[in-house]
Amino acid sequence: MSRSLLVVSGVLAALAAVLLRMVAGPPGLGWYLLAWALFAAALWLARRMPEQRLGALVVAGGVTLAATGLAAPPSSSTDSFRYAWDGRVQAAGISPYDHPPSDPALAGLRDEWLFPSGCGAPDLRGLPDGGCTRINRPTEPTIYPPVAQGYFLLVHWLSPEGSRHKALQLGGWVMAVLVLVALCRLAGARRTAYWAWCPAVPVEAVNNAHVDMLGVLLVVLAFGAVRAGPARGALLGAAVAAKLLPVTALPGALSGVLANGVPANGVPARGVAWRRVLGAVVPAGLVVALSYLPYVLASGASVVGYLPGYLKEERYDGPDGGNRYAILRLVMPDSWAPYAAIALLGLVVLLVLRYGDADRPWQGALLVSGSLLLLLTPGYSWYALLVVALAAMDGRWEWLGVALAGAVAYTAGPAAPGNLGTPFYVAAALAVLIGWAARRPHRAEIRR
Repeated sequence: MSRSLLVVSGVLAALAAVLLRMVAGPPGLGWYLLAWALFAAALWLARRMPEQRLGALVVAGGVTLAATGLAAPPSSSTDSFRYAWDGRVQAAGISPYDHPPSDPALAGLRDEWLFPSGCGAPDLRGLPDGGCTRINRPTEPTIYPPVAQGYFLLVHWLSPEGSRHKALQLGGWVMAVLVLVALCRLAGARRTAYWAWCPAVPVEAVNNAHVDMLGVLLVVLAFGAVRAGPARGALLGAAVAAKLLPVTALPGALSGVLANGVPANGVPARGVAWRRVLGAVVPAGLVVALSYLPYVLASGASVVGYLPGYLKEERYDGPDGGNRYAILRLVMPDSWAPYAAIALLGLVVLLVLRYGDADRPWQGALLVSGSLLLLLTPGYSWYALLVVALAAMDGRWEWLGVALAGAVAYTAGPAAPGNLGTPFYVAAALAVLIGWAARRPHRAEIRR
């Protein structure tokens, strides 16, 4: 066994030990930074290893590191408790959009796990009619869209009695491994390491079992397993109906449609562009509409759930008193930031549609997805799981800093004044700009 393989294996073993400590309790900022430092060291040390030798280490390391998330209950998020509740409510034949968990009409579905009799623990929420629950925002209806709801119901059906959080964590692990395998086939072992060894995967996709993982898997399959056309559009539509954020991948599927192209097979370039647009957007829209249809028939306008309240709670409607739009607010008045974010994101989308590479749709998806997080600066690290997967697809390691910034912001408190996430988001944006500048001469050389 070569010395480099031993050294990288040792670093990954240390990373696994740190991850086990992180999932054993609320991970502090120091543990996050240590995990990411080991991740960066592993990538650096592996940069000159032969691809064939590296492949086994990437797969074995990725499967093992992801499995560390199974070692303990969710450590830093209570979202999976809502998932379990939504699945239970649907299994009882009730729309999850109709009643919040606190509704006495659903009292018959409560159990000791989600609604413990003792209310002394700090992570429990009180109920208006007395008692408490592990579910966050218990007085609000669900926020999760219909494909996610289908996933929650499926997990509920497949879960043995008393499995609690384990089934959702196992589902996250399975999806993380499927993404790893898909990336190995599409991007090669060296790039796949960005996903396989990233601390966000075992912590957020597996331990906290965030449903974002379902959207990531569907996007990766859309770009890596099927050709451009209706199948890709349908998969992207399913991803959007799983967690909404994957809507940022749709412009990637349309990369270059506004370019002035040469007629293909006798068909004018404009006709080819319209076919591409319709071939992606129509199937995506149909999947979203059809997935919502049964819930709309059951719940009407209630299917929007808690989304409007969430946007207001997170101060996306205005940054006063929060940490949204943190980078923009460093260079402009707070009141301008939401409008500037919309304008800049629109510009990024136009750039992808005009200059994007149709043969590398994940590149445009990465630019839009990553730009959205840099402009909005959310305080949740799992939002960046899609960015991590797309960075692995495209080999753009500089975008990984977006996930680290989200983790720091979350650990410090998403709404805490002076949140350390802001300097980390600034550093992530600078890394992206430096990476872009460094690659420009290489791109120019390829074109010549």
